[in-house]
Amino acid sequence: MATTLTPTTDGRATSRPVTRRMDPRSNSRTFGILCTVVLTIFALLWLVPLVWAFVTSVRPDSEITTSPTSWWSAHWTLAAYRNVIGSTDIGWWYLNSFVISTLTVVMTVIVCSMLGFALSRTRFRGRGGVAAIVLAGLMIPGQVLILPQFEEFRATGLLNTYWAIILPAVAAPVGVFVFQAFIGNIPDPLIEAARIDEAGWWKVYLKICMPLCRPAISAVAIFTFVSTWNNLLWPLLVLSNTKQMTIPVGLATVAGNYGIQYAEVMASAVLGLLPLLAVFLLFQRQIVQGIASTGIK
Repeated sequence: MATTLTPTTDGRATSRPVTRRMDPRSNSRTFGILCTVVLTIFALLWLVPLVWAFVTSVRPDSEITTSPTSWWSAHWTLAAYRNVIGSTDIGWWYLNSFVISTLTVVMTVIVCSMLGFALSRTRFRGRGGVAAIVLAGLMIPGQVLILPQFEEFRATGLLNTYWAIILPAVAAPVGVFVFQAFIGNIPDPLIEAARIDEAGWWKVYLKICMPLCRPAISAVAIFTFVSTWNNLLWPLLVLSNTKQMTIPVGLATVAGNYGIQYAEVMASAVLGLLPLLAVFLLFQRQIVQGIASTGIK
């Protein structure tokens, strides 16, 4: 370690160790390079399976069985896509998934925002109990509730309907916590000024809180749409009519019907991915802002 001589008050000199400071710009550059390398590695890990699925879907089955891991084909073909589209009800599955996902998003945003507003801005008897129930919803695995929910919907005659998929997803605990945190951060003087002007709680909720919660609305809406679109287990249990199936359920039946015909299986997987890819490309800015502002992981 380097030292330096420092004069004292009595005229003598003492040696002190000299600490070398790192250049902040060099540290920032090194950190940026490290982040770029790590992100590139993870991006390749996630991208390679998707590209391989697409390449496999446009190869003949004879080549796939001969060389399953090859990335090249001498006879590129879209026969697998024609078989899947022509022999299944994939159009109905797309329509069902779109309707169910859209209704689920609308109802989830309405219910969760109202619950979050009530928990963060109002005081009522039983508020602690409601908060505890919401917290329990975060901790209890969804698989535990499948059997009781199935019995409920069978008793009410809602099996094989859209409501059997929409209603269990409406009061999402994560959505309630996101809105509760967002509305709780709105400055109190703003709410108090509205109350002094004799604005009711409904007016405060609709005219003041909801316009300020656009990042939370975007985040909850996008993640609800994606999770509802990809949901497989619960729709597989409550939907048995082929024309009422969603995309994941329908494609699961396609995979079962085609057996080891990998091209058709991969083509169905790519077709199921396309709408989510379109949603991400259209709303990627809102997705990033929603994650950054709400802390959803």
